[in-house]
Amino acid sequence: MGALCGPGPRSGSSGLGGFVRPVRHHETQPAQLRLGGRQMDAQQLSTLDDAAYEQVAKDNAHPPARDPETWAALTHPANINRTREAYTAMLARTAATLKHRRIERDAFQQDCFARGEAGKQEWFASRPDYERWRGRAGNFHQTMQKALADLGRAQKNINRSTNHSVAQENREKLRQLAVAVSRHQAAHARSGGIAEQCDYELWRLLDQITVPMGPTGEPTTLRTMLDIYWTDVEPVTAQRAAEDRAEAMMREAPGGQSARFSGVPRARHVGNGKHLA
Repeated sequence: MGALCGPGPRSGSSGLGGFVRPVRHHETQPAQLRLGGRQMDAQQLSTLDDAAYEQVAKDNAHPPARDPETWAALTHPANINRTREAYTAMLARTAATLKHRRIERDAFQQDCFARGEAGKQEWFASRPDYERWRGRAGNFHQTMQKALADLGRAQKNINRSTNHSVAQENREKLRQLAVAVSRHQAAHARSGGIAEQCDYELWRLLDQITVPMGPTGEPTTLRTMLDIYWTDVEPVTAQRAAEDRAEAMMREAPGGQSARFSGVPRARHVGNGKHLA
């Protein structure tokens, strides 16, 4: 029972249950310094094995010790689920270690008290070291909990950004659909043809379907959007803008001009004359 009577904190080791000693602030180094001096972006971070990834996540769990670029990579949409799994695993290991050590400590107390005054002295003498260890473990546990809460907030931001992007894409598709229906109606009007019932039902949708508009989300019909807010011109994309610039440059090029202005060397004739006969 002698081994049981002296279970001190396992300082500097993984301990029972996989508890990892929290890193002191003066020991903390930015993740990229410990990983060969490379700045870790989201893609590079995703290539790490589980042990290395968990180490980076642990080093950036406490806000004052976080490297902003590395935290951004940890909370990137492609990595945030893996980061959450890493923090959840460390939290579970720490909780299991705290529970195991508490059970071990209770058994140690019973054994010491059963040996009388000498055992009690040994018990009380071991308390400071145990309480210091328990305090560090508890702080680490809370740090993991707070890191998970920060991840939850980051996930909400990702969800909002994704939802906004999807909403914008859907709104643009709806605009394109409304423009197509409006063109269809205008083409019928120009041709003077007789519209069928299905045509009227299609055109009527422009007055029935609404989209939210303005700060208050006022329902606005598609026809009103076409008359006031939307345009029948396709938005200029970056690729289209580049194509337009290239076309403008080609139009301004000297091609098709006389050799005098195009930079093409003139033909030399015998005797410096132009008579070929």
